[in-house]
Amino acid sequence: MNGPAARAPIAEAIDRIARQDGGRLLSSLVGSLRDFQLAEDGLQDALESALIHWNRNGLPVSPNAWLMQVARRKAIDRLRRSANFHAKSAEIAHLVELESRSAAADEPDPIGDERLKLIFACCHPALDKKTCVALTLRSVCGLKTEEIANAYLDGHEAMAQRLVRARHKIAKAGIAYEVPGPDGWAARLESVLAVVYLIFNEGYASGSGHHIRADLCEEAIRLGRLLTRLKPDEPEIEGLLALMLLHHARRAARIGASGEILTLEAQDRRLWDRAEISEGLALIEQALCRRRPGPYQIQAAIIAVHAEAPSFPRTDWQQIASLYAELTRTADNPVYELNRIVAVSYVEGPGAALACLKPIAMALVEYQPFYAVQADLLARDGQIDQARLAYRRAIELSQSEAEKLFLSERLDGLPTGPA
Repeated sequence: MNGPAARAPIAEAIDRIARQDGGRLLSSLVGSLRDFQLAEDGLQDALESALIHWNRNGLPVSPNAWLMQVARRKAIDRLRRSANFHAKSAEIAHLVELESRSAAADEPDPIGDERLKLIFACCHPALDKKTCVALTLRSVCGLKTEEIANAYLDGHEAMAQRLVRARHKIAKAGIAYEVPGPDGWAARLESVLAVVYLIFNEGYASGSGHHIRADLCEEAIRLGRLLTRLKPDEPEIEGLLALMLLHHARRAARIGASGEILTLEAQDRRLWDRAEISEGLALIEQALCRRRPGPYQIQAAIIAVHAEAPSFPRTDWQQIASLYAELTRTADNPVYELNRIVAVSYVEGPGAALACLKPIAMALVEYQPFYAVQADLLARDGQIDQARLAYRRAIELSQSEAEKLFLSERLDGLPTGPA
């Protein structure tokens, strides 16, 4: 029986392999093919072949090994069909050799993780940081172009064009995708850390329609732990891991019984993971003792203040505002300033904070949290009609049901009066 019902489990298995193991398969292919685009195309061809062959013959004993073997063969076929066949003859010979030999002696592998190796390979110093991070998130981590654009506060079309130009540059310049040795890590580390943090952020960015995607958060933390072992004396790696742990420690308290988002003020702090908090606090203290502060360490220090506060009213908002002010000096990022303004509202009042919003309004015109913050400040300042407008705009821009539910409850909870 080969009807749609019978084919569905195979399609689901292929989709699961692509999501869970796609990065590792792609990393191995890039290492052997030495061509990122060819590796992507070969893997895609193999997945399409799997849909046909596995429906006919059932799942193979080792699906990943089957996909790797077929992907290499598909890559050879693509090279043979290409216009510059003769120029590619050395590559074809290399791939045929890989096909024919049963196993090769393992070379030293200091990284030891396929996904992390591919991230290092993709974060090529010949590309600017934003471009290589975006390309890595799209190709290796499976994030959608729209999700990457949202992370950078870019237009979706602008980000799509950036990715197209990057692929053209890679092909034209002949940029080789090779996993660097330890001597090459430093030149790529800033981009690698950005990739890991944006994976983590997407876990909480609701791009998938769910408020929390624990799989992305936990994968980012796993990569952060691997990086600390690779470079144990690097404070920004420690800062990033601390930041992720301190954020993730609050996950059980973030969503209410009805699926609504709970603000920091409303969260039951007894649900916070104290083991993760202790680990995060120890990491950030260790990192700051190295006296080489950076943006990840500063952000972790901010979250540490929240983690150590016995309650929301007893939070040291003045220290948080000062830390955000220091963070804004490290990068021209309006989101850092927006968070500083929230802290200012608890120190100087909502009116003072509202005045600070105006200079960053244009930069965040399509950023949902800007309107959520604005609505909260307007409501606290007694400007109820304006708060309603801001909440409605925030709801329009929201991408998850949990966010929409939270914002709608805030809107409905405003004092009654003329709309």
